Amino acid sequence: MTKHIRIIISLCLFGSLETSIAEQIKNVLLIVSDDLKASSLGCYGNKICKTPNLDRLAANGMVFERAYCQGTWCAPSRLSFMHSRYQRGDGENMGSYFRSQGMHSARVGKIYHMRVPGDIIAGTDGQDIPSTWDEKFNTKGQEAHTPGNYACLNQNIFTDKPENRESTGMAHRMFVSVDYNGDGSDQPDWKAAEKTVELLKKHKDKPFFIATGFVRPHYPSVAPSKYFDKYPFQKMPLPRVPENDLDDIPRAGQAKMTSQKSGIAKWPDNQRRMWAAYYATVTYMDEQLGKLLDELERLELTNSTAIVFLSDHGYHLGEHNFWQKSNLHEEVTRVPVIISAPGLKPGRTQSLAELVDIYPTLCSLLRVPIPKSVQGKSLLPTLKEPHVSPRTNALSLNRGSHSLRTDRWAYMKYKNGDEELYDMIKDPAQFTNLATKEEHQSAKTELLSQLKKRLKSALLP
Repeated sequence: MTKHIRIIISLCLFGSLETSIAEQIKNVLLIVSDDLKASSLGCYGNKICKTPNLDRLAANGMVFERAYCQGTWCAPSRLSFMHSRYQRGDGENMGSYFRSQGMHSARVGKIYHMRVPGDIIAGTDGQDIPSTWDEKFNTKGQEAHTPGNYACLNQNIFTDKPENRESTGMAHRMFVSVDYNGDGSDQPDWKAAEKTVELLKKHKDKPFFIATGFVRPHYPSVAPSKYFDKYPFQKMPLPRVPENDLDDIPRAGQAKMTSQKSGIAKWPDNQRRMWAAYYATVTYMDEQLGKLLDELERLELTNSTAIVFLSDHGYHLGEHNFWQKSNLHEEVTRVPVIISAPGLKPGRTQSLAELVDIYPTLCSLLRVPIPKSVQGKSLLPTLKEPHVSPRTNALSLNRGSHSLRTDRWAYMKYKNGDEELYDMIKDPAQFTNLATKEEHQSAKTELLSQLKKRLKSALLP
């Protein structure tokens, strides 16, 4: 067979694949989990946390093992991926654009930023953008006020009394857990799943874009006791933190919330309880997600619906003695992304991806033009061939500081000029900052040059 004939056959096959995708995909189900670190999921290698439904989705989709958020806390990240912009909400948002393409757009739960627990308790919209949706539904819950076994773990407080619980805007709310007797039907994620199932039934006969936002595992860690029972705290391993781990991390790179500052350093068992509570709420969220997958199958929508699962950012649970988010280390910037679409083979990819890439990828799957305001890149080439990557690096931003992730390196440049550099092949846990090492200056110089190029295009007005 001549080279010329092989090219013609390849073009024909490629064209038939494009046509197959175009004929099949009419709908989108976007599922967003809040504060979910990729390393907590079974399909990302975790051997403790039970996530059977996400594992099922992963088996039928493409797992992006190296996907990164652009904002390192809820508000900027969600605004970013909904507009495919690195900062601010410029241009047309995803839902508004899909509406203009004839799709029914609906929101259930938290997609744009909502205060958790504040807006969940009140049932309010948070920073929602109304133009995104034809209809929207908030999901209420009592959060830390749920009757049951309350703990404020950095204060070593355990009680079943309803009074004096850490809640909206309070200093210790991120260390709260509540386990209780019940089936979970009073919780916001259960309500989000039920409403989404209702919408799938209602809109199954016309193109839809449904975005469902689960609030777990965002604090407070609230779930029925049966989920906590799966994770006895005594069996929870804690992350290794070398002695003097923070000595080579500049102050600008250190988390605001640490084990020492919060007080939880005094109680290692309570750190284990934090892990157990986090895993309990991940498993609870996973069970709600399973209801959506089941309904898509029951309604025979799996052959016409692209499913995207992601988290807005990762989370620290004591790594480097850090807690929460809002910094540029791997546990925060790396996020789970799974895309399952009819006509495309499942698999896993090491190709770098960003959350801003979701919007243009969905445009490609739906065969609609990508708006000019979009800054992300379509991941369709990677969905077809896992080894193909539209990117050579991934950019994350945090209040004027930035990080760049490449195949080998993680480089952080802070607003005050401080730097961190990690060899992610030799040092994936980021224990040794190489930024001041003479032998790595050429690598750092090249990374800084790449970062400047990325920022020049990413931060355009």
